[in-house]
Amino acid sequence: MHNRTTKKKLIAALVCTTAFAAPNAALAQQLVPEWTPFEDAPPPPPAEGGGYGYGDDGQADPRAGRDRPRVEVTPYLEAQQVVVTDFKDGTNDVLTYTTVAAGIDASVQTRRAEAQVNVRYERIIGYDDGVEDQDIVTGLARGSVAVAPGLALEAGGVATRSKVDGRGPSPSNLVGNPDNITQVYSVYAGPTVSTKVGALDVNAAYRAGYTKVESRDAGNLPPGQDPISTFDDSISHSASASIGMQPGEGLPIGWSVGGGYDREDADQLDQRYEAKYVRGDVTVPITSTFAVVGGIGYEDIEVSERDALRDANGDPVLDNDGRFVTDPDSPRLTAYQEDGIIWDAGVMWRPSPRTSLSAYYGQRYGSDTYGGSFTYQPNKDFAVNVSAYDTVSGFGNFLNDNLAALPTQFRANRNPLSGDIGGCAFGQTGGFCFNDALQTANNAAFRMRGVSAAVSGKAGRWDTGVAVGYNRRKFLTSEIGAQADIDGLVDQNYFAVAYLGTDIDRKSRFDTNAYFNYFDPGFAGAPNVLAAGINAAYYRQIYRGLSASAAVGLDSYRQEDFDSALTGSALLGLRYSF
Repeated sequence: MHNRTTKKKLIAALVCTTAFAAPNAALAQQLVPEWTPFEDAPPPPPAEGGGYGYGDDGQADPRAGRDRPRVEVTPYLEAQQVVVTDFKDGTNDVLTYTTVAAGIDASVQTRRAEAQVNVRYERIIGYDDGVEDQDIVTGLARGSVAVAPGLALEAGGVATRSKVDGRGPSPSNLVGNPDNITQVYSVYAGPTVSTKVGALDVNAAYRAGYTKVESRDAGNLPPGQDPISTFDDSISHSASASIGMQPGEGLPIGWSVGGGYDREDADQLDQRYEAKYVRGDVTVPITSTFAVVGGIGYEDIEVSERDALRDANGDPVLDNDGRFVTDPDSPRLTAYQEDGIIWDAGVMWRPSPRTSLSAYYGQRYGSDTYGGSFTYQPNKDFAVNVSAYDTVSGFGNFLNDNLAALPTQFRANRNPLSGDIGGCAFGQTGGFCFNDALQTANNAAFRMRGVSAAVSGKAGRWDTGVAVGYNRRKFLTSEIGAQADIDGLVDQNYFAVAYLGTDIDRKSRFDTNAYFNYFDPGFAGAPNVLAAGINAAYYRQIYRGLSASAAVGLDSYRQEDFDSALTGSALLGLRYSF
C-alpha cells in the first residue's frame, strides 16, 4: 500500500512544470502541460528567523511560512562619498561626487500574502564638469496576495538602467552619470485563478503592464554607424486560461486544453505586437518518475508598425529626443506575421520532489523550436536551475514576462559603488536573470533564443550565487518602414555573474561581486564589447540603526578600434535604518 501511494505522488509531481528558471513567462506558451498538482509540494517560503521551510530532518515543513508570519520593513537614509578615475585616459584625473539616497527594503510572508521590495532613490551631487547632478531610481519588487480561495492578485516592478545603443560607449560600472545609459521602468499587475471543479483543474490569469524608457543620448558611435531610434513606452496585456485533468483522475493519461492572448502597443511608430493561440496537450506517464508529453494547437502572431513622417528628401523626421515622429496617416506595415499549426513533443523526468527535468522539440514561429528546464534542490541551502527558451516578444512585454517569472522571495544584489541592481536575482530555488534585455533599448520586436543556468548556495556564514547565459535576438521590423535597416539584425549576448558574501560577526558583513559580459551588436562595422569587473564591500554596524560602509571596485570595457576604459572607484558611506 505504501508503494502505491508513493507511486501516485511521484506521478502527480512528475507532471508539474517549474517556471522560476525560465527567463520569461512566454515559455508557458509552449505546448507543454500547465499542471500544478503537487502532492509532494515544493519547498515552502522562508520561515521566521531565516530558515527555508525545512524541519530538523531536512524534510519540507508544511507549516513553515504559514503559521509563523513575518513582516520586515526597513526604510533607510544614506550618504556616500565616491571617488572614481579612469586609468587608461592618460590624464589620471580623479573625479569625486556625493550621493544622498533614501530607500526601503521590505519582505512580507503571511498566510495570505508574500512580497519582496527593494527600492532606492539616489541624488548625485557633482563638484566639477566631470559629474553632473542627477536623480536615479533603482529597484525590484514582486508580490502576491490571496484575496479568496483560488484567487490571487499579483504585481511586480523594476526600475533600472540600460544601454541606449549597444554600439555606443559601454561603461561597465555606472558610477557618476556615464554616456549611453538611460533609466528604464516596467510594472505589471493582474489576477490569477487556480482551482478545481470536481476532478478538473482550472487555471486563468490576466496581466496589464507598462514600460517606459527615458530619453538619453547614446553619445559617440563607432565610425560609419548611424543612430537608431530608441524605445519610448508601451502598454501590454496578457491573458490565458486552461482546463485539464491529471493522470489517474478517470483516465490513465493527463490532458489539458487552453488558450491565450498577448498584445503590446508601443508609442514609437505605433508599433503593435499581437499573439493568440489555442492548444491541447496530453501527459502519458511511462513509469512512476518518467512521462512523455506532447500537444498540438494553432497560433497567430503579428508585429506591425506605421512609417515615420518624411522630409523633402524622403528621410525620416526625428523629434527633439532623437526618436521617429510617427506618420498617423501611414497604413500599418507588417514587420512579422506567422500563423498556422504548432506542435511539440517532449519528456519529463521527476525522480523526486526536489529534482525535475523537461525537454521538448517542435515546430513554431515557422521553424524548429526546442527548449527545456532542469531544477535541482537537494536541501534548503543549495539550488540549481537551467533553462533553454525560444520566444517572440517586444521590449516592454519581455520585461513584464521576466517580472512575472520572478519569485516573491529573492535577493537583489546591488553594486555597492553605483547602487544599481545587478542583472540577476537569487532565491532559495536558484537564480533569475533579466540583463539580456538591457544591452540596448531598441524599439523593435524580436525573436529571442537562449539558455541560462544559475546556482545558489549557503555554507555556514557564507552564501553565494553564480549565473551564466547566452541570448540571441533577431529583430523584426518592416522592410519598407523607418526601421528597415535593422530588420533581420541579430545581436548576441554572453554573460556571467557571481557574488560571495559572509557575516563576519553579528555587526559586520563582507560582500564581493564579479561579472563578465561579451556583446555582439550585429551591425556591420560595429565592434563587439567585452566588459568585466569586480568589487568588494565591507559593512559595519556602529550603533543600533547606524552603519558604515566601504567599497572598492575595478571595472573595464573594451571595443576594438573605438573605445575602452579601466575604471577604479572607491566609496565611504553612512546609512541610518529606521
